[in-house]
Amino acid sequence: MSKVNYSKMSDRELKNYFLAHRHDSEALSIYLERRKQNKPEVIAHVDDPDFDEKMAAAITTQLNQNKLGDLND
Repeated sequence: MSKVNYSKMSDRELKNYFLAHRHDSEALSIYLERRKQNKPEVIAHVDDPDFDEKMAAAITTQLNQNKLGDLND
């Protein structure tokens, strides 16, 4: 059996792989390490006076990134 190349898997693929191969402790370790490294940025807190503006800006940024990604595919 050949060694699994976890680095070529996306986070979602690695998660699905581990769920299908729960005995693979290396896959779990790598997945958890990726999750730790890729913590989402806190955009605003609920009591932030500029909450609505910050959320709108973050949504616009994400939509623009998605459009650019679609153009590059």
